[in-house]
Amino acid sequence: MQTGVKVIHISERDTQISSQPKEVGEFVNTWSVAGFHEEGVAPAELGWGTHEKLLPPNAHVHQSGPCNQICLAQMGMNTYVRSWVPQGGEIIGMVVRHGEAFTICDHLTVWNAQQAGALYRPTVHYAYMPTDAALASLHELKMSGCELQARQRIMNDEITSGMDELGVLLLGHDLTGWWTGSQLDIHAARALVPHQSATTLQVAASVLGALVWMIRNPRRGVCVPDDLPHRDVLAVANPYLGPCPSIQTDWTPHKNRFDPFERWSNKPRPAPEDVWQFASFVAW
Repeated sequence: MQTGVKVIHISERDTQISSQPKEVGEFVNTWSVAGFHEEGVAPAELGWGTHEKLLPPNAHVHQSGPCNQICLAQMGMNTYVRSWVPQGGEIIGMVVRHGEAFTICDHLTVWNAQQAGALYRPTVHYAYMPTDAALASLHELKMSGCELQARQRIMNDEITSGMDELGVLLLGHDLTGWWTGSQLDIHAARALVPHQSATTLQVAASVLGALVWMIRNPRRGVCVPDDLPHRDVLAVANPYLGPCPSIQTDWTPHKNRFDPFERWSNKPRPAPEDVWQFASFVAW
């Protein structure tokens, strides 16, 4: 609350490419095809900040629990937002559902004394831009009524170059934007663990860090990632994550926006001073 952060993106761009092109009728990805299919066709979900003024079209709110999240009556793979990563620059990513959209904004919510309402909560959601092969696979999936392709392949040893740039983008504070995360390329990943991709190693590193903490704390019960001490987890995971920069950015969702038909459009567009509204990020 004191930092002024209004929006948190889990921003990711995967640029890994393969010597084996995607074939017609094949779903290609750098991680679980079934997992991506499930996340892609599920409703878009996001933590909903207290600074937001207008619910997006197709939004649904919860009637019980902390009510810190909304969902949209549309698939995550069809919900695109502008975001940013240091190497790739501006990206247009998908709001696929992920647990941290709930847990991070719940963890950061400041309640009033009577717990009757939230005084502060940031908007939190994923902005995922997968590989070119995965994007082509998703497009083909949509053409088949979202019936998963019969042939599926997780790219591995045939990857020739690229990286998975995955981190957290904090927006709306006095420094405009701040990104911190992992920039792991395929060559560094293979040097650490042969026959793995940058994506699978990033996932495995965080799981390893959590497992070590679980072994050392066997009586803590069920915990979400936000409950764990990040320094302890990163002490185990960091050797497998590649460069982990923490840098400021002046990027905003208005910076490179191009809409030649804005004068005639009925899309909701916040005023320039309301740049951190969710509608500013939406890339229809």
